[in-house]
Amino acid sequence: MADRRADTVRSPLDRAVERSGHALARARAEGGSAGRLRLRQMEITVVIAVQAGLAAALAALLAQRLLGPGAHVFAPAAAVGTIATAIGQRARRTLELLVGVGLGIVVGDVLRSLLGSGAWQTGLVVALAVAVALLVAGRGGALVGQAGGTAVLIATLAPVDPGLEVPRIFDALVGGLVGMFVVALLLPANPIRVLDRAAEPVVARLTAQLDAVARALSRRDADAAQRALEDLRGLEPDVGRLNEALSGAEEVVTIAPARWHRRAQYRRYADAMQHLERLILYARSLARRSATALQYDEAVPPSLPDAVARLGDSVREVRRACRDGADFARTRELVREGAELAGRAWGEGVGAFGEAMVSDLRTADSELLRATGCGAEEANGMVRRAAGAGEAQDRPPARARMRRTVRRPAVPGRTVPARRPPARPARPG
Repeated sequence: MADRRADTVRSPLDRAVERSGHALARARAEGGSAGRLRLRQMEITVVIAVQAGLAAALAALLAQRLLGPGAHVFAPAAAVGTIATAIGQRARRTLELLVGVGLGIVVGDVLRSLLGSGAWQTGLVVALAVAVALLVAGRGGALVGQAGGTAVLIATLAPVDPGLEVPRIFDALVGGLVGMFVVALLLPANPIRVLDRAAEPVVARLTAQLDAVARALSRRDADAAQRALEDLRGLEPDVGRLNEALSGAEEVVTIAPARWHRRAQYRRYADAMQHLERLILYARSLARRSATALQYDEAVPPSLPDAVARLGDSVREVRRACRDGADFARTRELVREGAELAGRAWGEGVGAFGEAMVSDLRTADSELLRATGCGAEEANGMVRRAAGAGEAQDRPPARARMRRTVRRPAVPGRTVPARRPPARPARPG
């Protein structure tokens, strides 16, 4: 109460200065995050550029040596197309490229032999080639683009330069295989590093906002809790990049023999990140309920913000253990402490929204334990026991089956009748 009374006597200038300070700190944090993101993007750009240049040079060299003299333009183009595809889709891109070229050649050759050459014939050939590719693939993509592009070349250039079909197929084959060779054998990415760099902004922002919610509860600042909620809602782009990195790392540990020893660590990291994505939903719920609880002036026991802060520490520890390949013993200990603090907060007394926060904390703790490899029942049991231990610190459980004798006050002139035992039912005759 004293803090709220002190807050009401502050001048508008003081409150404006405080809001400006919060805005400046948030701008600095966002600027630093944007700078780190640009640095990561620059590193990825350099790696992909080097892979693309090497693949183009090797594809051009192999096409000249294996396919004979001539302008084998499509071989390096196909290699670059394979490399430039989003990480995690390169194997599929190569297959789609080869199938698309084959469809374009078949449709183009058949229709050109039946209809001849000309403007309307070219349009019809391309339309049918794209239609067939869409029926095969079920969606747009490299397969459809290559089918349409190859059909255009066959319909327009084959009459004046016959024999394009076979070189086109072999160019696509050489380029696609060289691209896969570069990313799988010559310059394979480190899958754990790719995954960890994508997880870093998600974990950093999530834990920073959990800490912000804890501070907001301690200071009874509903506006700060609302700002944390808004920032948590902006995590979607980072989560999208994390999912792309998961796909890319899976591709590397699948096709690159030099990275096969990382398979177990990748699966461990990937499983943890899937639970982390669900944890973001609980963090948003915590921020939203915190703001509402403070707006309704509910009681906030000291253990409640401590439990929220301990949840953030647990998330940081999960990422560290996944990155370093360490065990999850420290993570589970932090989760147990957080669940115990949540139970203690409930025992100290919370309002309706506080009870909902305790429930969110317990569910989030269970999700984190599942991220460490625990089963659902095991995780729920561990959280339930820890929360019960915390609750018992403030509300000791009653002794089992204890009965207390209730003594009624004596009333003058009144006789208390003796208590008779209940009559037994008569036995049937």
